[in-house]
Amino acid sequence: MHPSPFLTVRATGRARLRLAVGLVVGAALIAGGLALGFLMLGTPFLAAFTPTGRPEPGQAAVGALAWAVALIAPAAVLVVGAARMATVVDAFLSSRPRQTPASRLAAELGAGHHVAARVRLPDGRVIPEIVIGPFGAAVIEELPPARVTRRRGTSWEVLGPRGQWLPFENPLDRATRDAERVRRWAAHEDHDFVLKVYPAVVSSDPTVERTASCAVIAADQIPAWLRSLPLQRSLTEGRRTRLVELLTDPG
Repeated sequence: MHPSPFLTVRATGRARLRLAVGLVVGAALIAGGLALGFLMLGTPFLAAFTPTGRPEPGQAAVGALAWAVALIAPAAVLVVGAARMATVVDAFLSSRPRQTPASRLAAELGAGHHVAARVRLPDGRVIPEIVIGPFGAAVIEELPPARVTRRRGTSWEVLGPRGQWLPFENPLDRATRDAERVRRWAAHEDHDFVLKVYPAVVSSDPTVERTASCAVIAADQIPAWLRSLPLQRSLTEGRRTRLVELLTDPG
């Protein structure tokens, strides 16, 4: 079964609406800046504020202020409008659905499974991927490629943009904490229900070993791992539908 339309159509619709509104606002600001610039510099408007002959100090100050506004205001409005458009376009591109480990195998998960990528929880944390199924929920996070990560004892490091090794949060610990965040979020939405949440890290590195709280699986093992999780009988169809809805707007 493919990812639920709830998780794609609604989210994409909201992103497109924000993009459209942002582009309209940005275009309006740019048009306003151009119009203001034409009014200031292309018409006799400034002539009313430009003193002639030997102006008094007050007249000179008013004229200087008028020219300062004429030169600065249109440019400022243009910059704000362009920045607005760039911001909404960047936000739209970053919010577009990306292929995640479970979504690539969505057809193999079977009925009753719903995949959501990049879920932002109310506390601001973005969970890379959540799968809702008969077992409850699974938090699946992909380990960065081995060429850009390394371990020193229990410490992890990631290769920075300038070739330097930077401290990196233990991905298994992070997945475990993210699973707890999802569990608390679900409990806050339904005080009479405790959602079972299972964390897993996807890695092809055989030296990365699972912990007591987090599984380590290869990407092609995701469907089998999900099927191996015990059924959560308290997760009724109504609760599962509610969780799927909440994943589109967890705030």
